[in-house]
Formats: sequence, C-alpha cells, structure tokens
Amino acid sequence: MPRTQENSTEWSVGGPSIKDVVNFSEKNIATGEKGGRGQFGSSVASYFLFLRWMYGVNMVLFILTFSLIMLPEEARGAAGLPRKPCSLCGEREQGRICSPRSVKLCTQYLWGLPYGSLPRKTVPRAEEASAANFGVLYDFNGLAQYSVLFYGYYNNKRTIGWMNFRLPLSYFLVGIMCIGYSFLVVLRAMTKNIGDDGGGDDNTFNFSWKVFTSWDYLIGNPETADNKFNSIAMNFREAIIEERAAQVEENIHLIRFLRFLANFFVFLTLGGSGYLIFWAVKRSQEFAQQDPDTLGWWEKNEMNMVMSLLGMFCPTLFDLFAELEDYHPLIALKWLLGRIFALLLGNLYVFILALMDEINNKIEEEKLVKANITLWEANMIKAYNASLSGNSTGPPYFVHPADVPRGPCWETMVGQEFVRLTVSDVLTTYVTILIGDFLRACFVRFCNYCWCWDLEYGYPSYTEFDISGNVLALIFNQGMIWMGSFFAPSLPGINILRLHTSMYFQCWAVMCCNVPEARVFKASRSNNFYLGMLLLILFLSTMPVLYMIVSLPPSFDCGPFSGKNRMFEVIGETLEQDFPSWMAKILRQLSNPGLVIAVVLVMALTIYYLNATAKGQKAANLDLKKKMKQQALENKLRNKKMAAARAAAAAGGH
Repeated sequence: MPRTQENSTEWSVGGPSIKDVVNFSEKNIATGEKGGRGQFGSSVASYFLFLRWMYGVNMVLFILTFSLIMLPEEARGAAGLPRKPCSLCGEREQGRICSPRSVKLCTQYLWGLPYGSLPRKTVPRAEEASAANFGVLYDFNGLAQYSVLFYGYYNNKRTIGWMNFRLPLSYFLVGIMCIGYSFLVVLRAMTKNIGDDGGGDDNTFNFSWKVFTSWDYLIGNPETADNKFNSIAMNFREAIIEERAAQVEENIHLIRFLRFLANFFVFLTLGGSGYLIFWAVKRSQEFAQQDPDTLGWWEKNEMNMVMSLLGMFCPTLFDLFAELEDYHPLIALKWLLGRIFALLLGNLYVFILALMDEINNKIEEEKLVKANITLWEANMIKAYNASLSGNSTGPPYFVHPADVPRGPCWETMVGQEFVRLTVSDVLTTYVTILIGDFLRACFVRFCNYCWCWDLEYGYPSYTEFDISGNVLALIFNQGMIWMGSFFAPSLPGINILRLHTSMYFQCWAVMCCNVPEARVFKASRSNNFYLGMLLLILFLSTMPVLYMIVSLPPSFDCGPFSGKNRMFEVIGETLEQDFPSWMAKILRQLSNPGLVIAVVLVMALTIYYLNATAKGQKAANLDLKKKMKQQALENKLRNKKMAAARAAAAAGGH
C-alpha cells in the first residue's frame, strides 16, 4: 500500500528459496526475511532473523516433547479393544474399581493406552454432549482437554506398553532438558556475540566509520533510502548537539521534576494493569463455577482479552510519558523498551500469583473429592457383593471410565490457561494488523486524492513497522511457552505454527502496509540487549515452574506423577528400582544439599575469576593497542625525518 509501486517487484525478488537450507520451514522464513531486507534494509530484516532463530529453538523443544512424551503416550501397536480380559483384571488402580476394558490393556499396545481406556483419558459423562462443540474446543475443554495436549491425559504407570517405556521419568527429564537447552542456546548466542564484537576502543575514528560504513547497500526502496539518509544525518547532528549540550546550563530542577512525574505515571500504569489482571483472573474463577451456556463470549475470554489489550495500549502511554523526560533518543528508546518489558513481565507474574490461589483452592478441593471417591468405591463394592448369592463368584464389576468420579486437575488447568493466552495473543495481533495497518493503509492510499491535506506525509500516514515492539512481543510469548510447556507439552508445537504463520502475515504487512521506522534499533541476534531480556525472562519464567515441581503435590488422579507426594520423586523411584544399590547410594550422596551448595559456591568463584581475568585481558589489549598506535606515530615521524634528510642531501648534492 505505501506510495512506491515497487512492492510487487521486491516481493518477487524475495520469493525464491535460499540455497543450502535443508529444512523447508527455515527456507520459507528465510525467504520472508530476504523480502523484508530488500524492501526496508537490514534493520527490518533483523527482526525476521530473530524470528527464525526463535523458530529453530522451538523446533528443538517440539521434537523433544513430541518424540519422548506425546508420541509414546499416543502410539499404539493394535487398534480396538482385546476380545477377552487380561488375567490381571482384578487389580485396582489407585484404589478404585477397574475393569478389563478400562485398565488392563497394557500388553495389547505398543506404548500408551487409547482414549476411553482410563478415566483420565475419557470425557466425563456430563460433558459428552458438548465435548466436540466448537466453542468448547476453542476454550480447550472437552475432547481437547482429554488429549495428549495437556498434562492430565498421561498415564502414571511406571512403565507403559510391552516396550516398558518409562513415561513419568521421560516426562520429568524432558521438562528439565527443555529448560537446560534453552539456557544453553541463549547463553551460547550471547557469548558468541561477545566474541564477535571483540575488544578495543569503539570510539577510534568514530566519525570516519560513520561516514564510510553507515550506508545499507541492501536497501531497495527509495523511501527507505531517504529514511536511511536522514538517520545518518541525524547521527551527526546528535553528536554535535551532545557536544554543545555539555556546555549549556539547563534548568536541572525542572528536568528532575518532569522525570519524576513521568516515572510516577509509569508506576501508576503498571500498578493499574496488575490490578486489572488480578481482578480479571478472580472474575474468571467465578465464571468457572457457573454454567458455561449462560456466559457470553466476553465472559469466557475476558482475562485473555484484558492481558492482550493492556499489552497493546500501555506502550502508547509509556511513549507519551517519555516526552516529559527529554532524554536522548536512544536512551529514551531503551527506557521505553525496559518499561514495556516490565509491564509484560509484571502482568505475567500477577497472572501466575492469581493462578496460585486457584491452584491452592483445587488442592483443598482434591482432599474432599478423594474422600468422596473412597466412599463411592466402598458403596459400589458393597452393592456388588450384595448382588452375589451365597458364595457364588461373578465377573469383575465393570464401571465405564466416563462414569467414574474424578478430582480437579490443577496441572491441566495451568496448561489450559497458557494455551489460551498464546492463542488469544496471536488472534489479537493478527486483528490489530488487519485493522490498524491494512485498513489504515487502504484509507490513506485511496482517500489521499480527495482529502484536504496529504494523508501520506501528515496524519494519519502509514503505520511504522515497530521493530523493538515486535521483538519484545516475541520474547514475551516465548516466556509463556517456557512457563507453560511442562503442563501443556503441545505448547512448543503451537508456537511453531504461530511463528510460521506470523512470518508470512507480518512480512505481507511490512511489504504492503508499513513504512520503515524512523528510529533504527537493530534486533538481530548480534544485539545482546534483546538476548539479555530473553535470558532474564527465561530465568523468571522457569522459577514458578520449578517451584510447582518441588513444592506442590501433584493431582492424585491425573498426570504422570499422580500417586506421588512430589513430582521429583520419580527420580528416587528410578534410582531404587533400576540402578544397583551402590550406584543409587553414590547418586544420593552427590545430591546432598551440603555438597550441592559447595559446588555452587565453587562455580560462582570460578565465574568471578574468569570474569576478572577477561577484564584484565581486555585492558591489556587496550594498552597494547595504544602502544601500537604510538609506535605507528613514531614510525611516521621517523619516516618523515628520513625523507626530509634525503631531500636535503639531494638538494645539497646538486
């Protein structure tokens, strides 16, 4: 839609696939990145490079969860139910009455049991009528809730199928492995960037580098070229203004007051957004106790929409508050990004704290449900025994899994909330692009001919492509994936679909509806500012998950850790039953808290020593560089003197 007519030609240039890319999906993303680069230069392309990198990280996480958790639970070697009962049909599962059809099919299947074989794998009888409705599935209830998408579906048997696959152990180790891999890949990218940056003084020949290396030769749009020219000129103006501003006395008291006022408004906005989210979560808990048929669309999606709308409008308020502070443009941009990051992270943590209240309520509810189930089992056994005459024996009593009472599964509830948040955020982003970018571009494009002023260069003009805001949205969404993937193994796969569709949709918006951003802030992996934010949100996202794993008891009748006091007890169970006693004893000694604390202290001291050594080597490199410069100047002066002496000797000879 922008004014130039080169969009179609630029898109066709970016269309062909990149050579030497094996993965088809990465090839498509690289294609979009080339199109954006040819249209807007490397600044916009850096966002798509960052998106492709995030796509690769999520692909590894999805491969781990799909191959080691979802596939073993769902893969079956035989279809249907066996014709005659298993010889172990009399065994009970967790104290409840079992049947040949509902429990003892382990030897008939490759790995996991099918849908309908266990209560945790079956929709309750009261929900069967609406289990396949679109509204129910869109809310990830019904058939979606009782599937491999969520934690509660998985079996708690130590080994499943005739292959004796250890599903609970695999589930726990894959969850820890995903967290460890994420830390490893982010830290590796940051250290690689530090190594690429190298040492030395960045201010050496600063203006010369700006003059001769500032141009972006990948720009293929005249409008982008004009913006780049203005950006380079602005850099020189800023440098000159900074020199002059250092010599000008300002009203420092007024500046401090305005900055205090701006930060006061920022804190009010952050506090108000946190209160709104807490209030929305409490209302959603009240709505959950009501009949879903009596609730409207807004009541069902209120909490997700509140979080999405706050993330959309609060950054605009922060941008207005920044006008009061009168910071340097780059400093103001970093403050803005930091405030947006604090907003998103604060909203996420308020959401988690509100969820913790709901989790505690469900844990208390489980105690009552467990007692009721015990009473129900006793009554069923009593009625069954009364139906037998004398000493006669009958077939095992059959209770369909859909009719078995069950307790609330707080792990599935947490996974559902994060899946809903992810889907809601995606839909909000796409609707915003369609309405805020596409319709606005259509209005500017076609109404400019009959309007009173120039809509393209005046108000409202075309929407700028917000590089920093889009990257922060990627980081925030990835934090939700890390936080919720332990309770919803399907989240990395959903995020891959989101990233894949987002690449095409946003690339189309960039080529058709957007103009380059006036302020350039590169967002590729070579910028450790964004990677530092990604590392911080990774750390803060995994803390609640680790707390839940260590401190909260798992639900008693759903998920792979049901029947245990804590989720991590699966490690001790494996050590006792699968390892020799001497090896289990050694591993227990290695996990002693005193030894762990000592190892952590040694690691901290080692990191401090290596950091100090690196700083010393960097300082030594700077000193050596200064000496080399001084030596070069001395050699230059010596050569000049020798040349002058030769010239004087030649003149005297004549």
